[in-house]
Amino acid sequence: MAEERTVTYLETGSQSPYYNLAFEEYVLTHRLEGDYLLLWQNDNTIVIGRNQNAESEINRAFVEAHQIRVVRRETGGGAVYHDLGNLNYSFITDAGETQALEIPRFTKPVVEALRSLGLQAEASGRNDILVNGRKVSGTAQRIYRGRILHHGTLLFDSDPSAVAGALNADPAKFQSKSVKSVRSRVGNIREFLPRDMDLPAFWSYLKQTFAGSGITPAALTPEELAQVRELEVSKYQTWEWNFGRSPQYNVTNRRRYEAGSIEPRIAVEGGRITNIVFYGDFLSASPLDPLTEALRGCPFRSEDVGAVLDRFDLRALFGGITRAEVLDVMFHIAPES
Repeated sequence: MAEERTVTYLETGSQSPYYNLAFEEYVLTHRLEGDYLLLWQNDNTIVIGRNQNAESEINRAFVEAHQIRVVRRETGGGAVYHDLGNLNYSFITDAGETQALEIPRFTKPVVEALRSLGLQAEASGRNDILVNGRKVSGTAQRIYRGRILHHGTLLFDSDPSAVAGALNADPAKFQSKSVKSVRSRVGNIREFLPRDMDLPAFWSYLKQTFAGSGITPAALTPEELAQVRELEVSKYQTWEWNFGRSPQYNVTNRRRYEAGSIEPRIAVEGGRITNIVFYGDFLSASPLDPLTEALRGCPFRSEDVGAVLDRFDLRALFGGITRAEVLDVMFHIAPES
């Protein structure tokens, strides 16, 4: 982002990941001239890359227990955890020539901004920014009609236990062709600052540093905001977008309960069960074929599977293994201790 050009600065006014991603997409696809800077926050959210399998990136038990939202973005790359100790930035500008699409074009001003605060910041790998060797930022890009969106996270003062817990799915239990996230040793910018500042001060600093002297605060019109809300509801809030777009994958898990062991093996495509088999030493009195046939085509989410289970006599099918335990072994794929 060249400092001699006027930069239009926008804020979303929201901490909802569904709204914020809709807002960002709207600006990219409808504001087709000029340079834009957005600074925004998501509260208690996992954001997964466009080509990722949502289920294999998250620890569902942790996510559900902590009411963490899961949303898919339009850009590639890996899964990240956002809370209010995390600040996100978006640059939107003309794409220009092919060489201008290179990520260093956009990571350079971020690195320089951090260095100006006295931090030992550097770009690393494909799309990371490190401070003292620890990852504080991940970035991604999208092209649309000659425009480029480059956005990134900045871990300023996030909860490290939430970052670890939310993204701690067991990869051994998922076989998928999706792009897997590479976990790096993360750090918070605030802990490295020679002089402490809070997040509002950091936000203000970045706003001025990224945009330079040509910053122009602005807002979307009421008509534009209505379209943002429509996009939020029709796309970013939907299970079809966030989970249904996951690539084909297989999932397996195993639990031992008081009534016996159970091991479901599930094939999922387009977010729906295409095949499922239950193994285990539970005392089944009836064949499971009617149940497994009924589950084929069912969305792979707890409430839909639960509705199918409710149509069957589970004691006859699984002995003493309960409805809650069947759902637990199917959906709570947590790492083994």
